[in-house]
Amino acid sequence: MAVLPILTLPDSRLRRPARPVTSFSDAATLVRDMLDTLYVTTNGIGLAATQVGRPEAVVVIDLSANRDQPLVLINPEITHTQGQRVDQEGCLSVPDYTAEVTRYETIGLAAYDLEGQCREWVESGFLATVIQHELDHLQGRLFIDHLPPVKRRLAQKKLAKQGRRARGALA
Repeated sequence: MAVLPILTLPDSRLRRPARPVTSFSDAATLVRDMLDTLYVTTNGIGLAATQVGRPEAVVVIDLSANRDQPLVLINPEITHTQGQRVDQEGCLSVPDYTAEVTRYETIGLAAYDLEGQCREWVESGFLATVIQHELDHLQGRLFIDHLPPVKRRLAQKKLAKQGRRARGALA
């Protein structure tokens, strides 16, 4: 079991776009480590490789009650969108902050599995929201980037204050 450190703002690596996976056998170890990391968090439901400092375009999501039905997305791409919905979002990389974010209600998705097979399907509702949130990470975006400027600045100030408080506790 390898639990990877989760990057938090203001770490600049969160803003770097991911690169496509070219070796699916190499991705298997990363996926296992990401799932281990996701499962030790108390409130995590999804994780992008960029959140653990890795450049690969890999996402893991598990909404199951027993946390035993992971969805693995490699080189994922949204192929079409429809409608809108608003959900309360939070993020392991933006701790202790949530906000309402508008996303697409329904998305078409294409992604590879660990065997290198491309699948295409449609998702709606909360899972579509989670997928969009995680795919944003692969583009170097965070959910707070979807907020109006005033709310985004408030979030950044709160996170900076939390960071100063944490550094002070370590001194």
